[in-house]
Parts: sequence; structure tokens; C-alpha cells
Amino acid sequence: MEIGISTFLEATPHPVTGKRVNHAERLRHAVEEIVVADQAGLDVYGIGEHHRSDYAGSAPAVVLAAAASMTKGIRLTSAVTVLSSDDPVRVYQDFATLDGISNGRAEIMAGRGSFIESFPLFGYDLEHYDELFEEKLELLLKVRASEKVTWRGGHRPAIHNLGVYPRAVQHPLPVWIASGGNPESAARAGMLGLPIAFAIIGGMPERFSPLVELYKRAAAKAGHDVNKLQIATHSHGFVADTTEAAAEAFFLPTQAQMNVIGRERGWGQPYDRDAYDAARSLRGALYVGDPEYVAEKIVLLRKNLGVTRFFLHVNVGTMPHREVLRAIELLGTKVAPIVHKELARIEGGN
Repeated sequence: MEIGISTFLEATPHPVTGKRVNHAERLRHAVEEIVVADQAGLDVYGIGEHHRSDYAGSAPAVVLAAAASMTKGIRLTSAVTVLSSDDPVRVYQDFATLDGISNGRAEIMAGRGSFIESFPLFGYDLEHYDELFEEKLELLLKVRASEKVTWRGGHRPAIHNLGVYPRAVQHPLPVWIASGGNPESAARAGMLGLPIAFAIIGGMPERFSPLVELYKRAAAKAGHDVNKLQIATHSHGFVADTTEAAAEAFFLPTQAQMNVIGRERGWGQPYDRDAYDAARSLRGALYVGDPEYVAEKIVLLRKNLGVTRFFLHVNVGTMPHREVLRAIELLGTKVAPIVHKELARIEGGN
């Protein structure tokens, strides 16, 4: 089982001081985080694409490439690329370039996007939200499959027998489907035999079990080997030396950012400490605690959903950089070994 970090490169005001990390500083912090994650033995680091002032991650491939030559083993992925409002040819070229710099460690996680700022920014109509993703995913998979591409769709100029370069070191370049819990996305990923990543940021992770089964059934029906499927989850969380310290450090930044998003989306009830503490419980979606407790929750997730990769989204809101680096170090040097040892005991070394 792989364990790693995901981030949106938050550049939000500090919930107490109001001080905002500027985008340039946050980008440099991200490179340092990737290096520390690699040194701590983590498997993967992912950056989500956003186009708004409270995030610095509008160009994940660029940030990942900045860390590629400074790292040795960690895989580098978008988390996610908003494929619907991007050009699949350019997406492939960006990540094939990253794949070359990193010598075969790049991945693409493609999604439709839970934030919509990129659509008007790049001139796309939200009325075409679903068909844009379907069409552009089709083109991306064609580009990664073949050096020369012939393709025609409804939202992008046609391509006739044109080459796309550079080619990735990996063949095929890994492409994941990211989903917030949409059954159509799970079925699509299964039908295509692509790995899937579920964003689980609320409720109980075990409730995603029907989506996992839908994904597997769709894959089996399409003739794919279910035993080779990869399933990831992405959840918010924080690791510190004690559970109490982790809970206190992570609450205010999480509350502030969740309330911003809640107001934008009309969630109604403000995010409070009771909701936060409930989500920190063993069956909740927040992975906040000391290494032993976070490891226990990841093992439970594996039992319930059969995940093969776990992303911990550490920086929901702005947090002190030193604390974030320490959380990443603990995840790699303490949490991951406990998880691997326990899974080896339970699963006989698989």
C-alpha cells in the first residue's frame, strides 16, 4: 500500500493573525515539502490545480518538476488536473516532460473539478461540464497511447496524424480518474480500466464501499483484471507527536477554510469543533492524531475499501511550515511503517 501527501498549495490567511502566505513563498514551501516527503520514504506527492487567490497551485506540473531533480523515489502527480478546461495534448506534454525530468515518476490524476473558476478563465461553458470531460479524457488517452494522433471531437479542433512530443518515459504514462463520489465517474474509470482516486472529506469512508464495488463491476464487465485495479483515497488530516497536539494545530485552519467553502456552496451550518471532533473519530474522515492513531485509521480504511494508495491532505488552511514538514516526516517515518507492518500481519505480507 502506498502512502503520500496531497495539497492544493493553500495560501489562505492565518486564522488567528490574518497573515497571508504569498504565492511565491507557498510554491517554494511545496518544493521543500516534496524533498522532505521523499527523504521520509513516502511514495507519492500530489498537487491539485486551482485558479483562485487562496491557492497557489494553478500549474502543478511546474512545481513538481522543480522538485523532480532534487528527489529520488517519490512519485509526482497532479491531484487533480482539471481536464475539462485544459488541453489534453498540452497536459500530456507537461507530464511527459515531468516524466523525463524525474526518470519515470510522473502521473496524471484527471478530474472534472469541484471548483469552477477555470471554466470561464479558459473560455468554457459550464453547460458542457460532463461532455467536456468525456471528450478530453478520450483525447488524452489517445495521445498517451500513440505518438501520432488522429482525433475529432466537438469542443476542440481536430487532429490529423500529428505527433505529440516529448513521449513519456513510462508507457503508458499513468492516468488516474479522480472522483468526489460520483457513480458515473466510478463506472467510467472501471470501464476504462483506469485507477481511481476518491476524495473523502466528510462522513464515514466506509460509505464509499458501494462506489468501490461499482468500479470493480464495471471493470470486470469490460474485461479488465479486477485484481490489478488501483484505488486511492484523499482525505484531510494532520500528524503530530501527540493526538492532542495534532487536533489543536489542525482545527482552526480547517475550520476557517471549511467555512469559506461552506459559505460559497451554501452548506448552511458553520463548521464547528463538534463536527471536527466527530470527524476525528475512528470511523470519521479526518486523519488527525499521533502516528499510531493515524495508522490505525489507515488500516481500517484498507479493510473497508481495499485501497492501494492513501493521500493525506495536510494543509487544509495555512499552517506553520515547520509543523507541516514535521507532519510529513512523521507520516513517512512513523505512520507508514506501522501501516505496512500491520497489513503484513493481517494480509500475510501482501
